[in-house]
Amino acid sequence: MTYALSLLDKSPIDENETAFAALDRTVKLAQKSERWGFHRFWVAEHHNNDRLASSSPEVLIAHLLAHTSRIRIGSGGVMLQHYSAYKVAENFNLLATLAPGRVDLGIGKAPGGLPLSTHALQGSYDPIRKPGFGQQLAELDGFLSVKSGPEIALKANPIPAIPVERFLLGASVESAQLAAAYGWDFVYASHLNGDEALLDQVFTAYYDASGGNVPLLAIGVIVAEAHAEAERLAGDLRRFKVSVENGQGVTVGSLELAEEYVRQAGLSEYRIEERMPGVLRGTSARVQQELDRLHHRYGISEFILDCPVTERSARLASIELLANAHFPVAA
Repeated sequence: MTYALSLLDKSPIDENETAFAALDRTVKLAQKSERWGFHRFWVAEHHNNDRLASSSPEVLIAHLLAHTSRIRIGSGGVMLQHYSAYKVAENFNLLATLAPGRVDLGIGKAPGGLPLSTHALQGSYDPIRKPGFGQQLAELDGFLSVKSGPEIALKANPIPAIPVERFLLGASVESAQLAAAYGWDFVYASHLNGDEALLDQVFTAYYDASGGNVPLLAIGVIVAEAHAEAERLAGDLRRFKVSVENGQGVTVGSLELAEEYVRQAGLSEYRIEERMPGVLRGTSARVQQELDRLHHRYGISEFILDCPVTERSARLASIELLANAHFPVAA
């Protein structure tokens, strides 16, 4: 195979278990992923969600780095709109100094939660003075690009010997062009929107704007011994996008969450549209065939895999089945 596989984990908290158990499972999965041969292991950022333990990727990344030795660890992603670009740069420069050559910084534009948590995270900001996402990304890139030296007045110390790898996560032409403008790698979030026509547009936009680079593809995978079992595990895979006039939209996992977003935000002018996420499902051979197809069609060199299975034993088995099929060491 000529492409790499990486994993995205959200530390889901299953019924009748604690957040500690969910996070411990994330650590064990990272360790298994390292042994199997996955290239990266990324953790997400979600707020005010009783079923997800991944509220602070920077903290979890530090813990995972301490419990692994080779695999790259990163964020998929940090929701930059909530934070100071300078502080994000400090956090990841410190992580990269502690674990040289192993730290990835993935940045997302989404809120990672509903308006109540967004207000709690951003309540101290003056909305008029708060920079836009593009300006924040420019500031972050500047701080991460600073080299050691007394001539620089403001540095995000410590400056690592090997800088973090930088990724912008998104699902739009605008995001792809923004990533290319700053020389960042781009990850297309097909696991949120599986429209292959949009994928074509976004890949073309990034390829043209970056001078020939190809995005990474984040995509869902559900693997089982039989295709029928994979379909059962898939359940209801629908996503819903809330679009706001002259505002940022958001994609959530159910119609109920979309309506709750509207309620918390106090919106009167909005549109809710159903989205079908990109999820490959079936036997390991069938899923691998689809990954091969996407690789050959678009030239994708790396897939970031999300396994949206709610049953924890089946979720691990799904990842292990694919690992056994793809990596000789795992098999």
